[in-house]
Amino acid sequence: MSKRTRIINDPSELVPLLQVFGSQRHKKVFDSLLNLWMTKDDLDELLGTDVTKSINILKKSGLIESQWHMPEPGKTPEKEYRSSYSKVQTNFQCSFEDMSDIIMLTFMPYEEVKDAIEELEKLVEQGNDSMSSLTRALNKSPLYIRAVARRSDKLTVMGQRLKVLLNGEAE
Repeated sequence: MSKRTRIINDPSELVPLLQVFGSQRHKKVFDSLLNLWMTKDDLDELLGTDVTKSINILKKSGLIESQWHMPEPGKTPEKEYRSSYSKVQTNFQCSFEDMSDIIMLTFMPYEEVKDAIEELEKLVEQGNDSMSSLTRALNKSPLYIRAVARRSDKLTVMGQRLKVLLNGEAE
């Protein structure tokens, strides 16, 4: 099956991609889903570990798609996953300062970026979801704010707004 090409126009989109491919576990899950539809249980069994975190970060970065798998009659349907893309194309320009922020935010241990993530989540939960308003409130660049949001498990970037995720879906 021919896969699509992921086009990246915003440098902050590199945050979840670098997280995925900077981890052997996440990369193994992605590679396992390149050609097959698999359930979470199939992946857990194949890789010998819980892949919930890998599935969540792959979903958030838009690298996998899901569908319901219909089992034998009388059993509960399960979600199955496969990768959405097999190629990537980047088309952006940014300053080295912004690129260094993105790389640092991606690879810093969570404890070191926790305060920035929690501050941004708090502002968005209080209704301050506009990029221009958040840049003023935090005195940071829009690119920095989008990168922090992409590192958060609770937020998603939707154009010039940030949204809170509830059960993995935008509110």
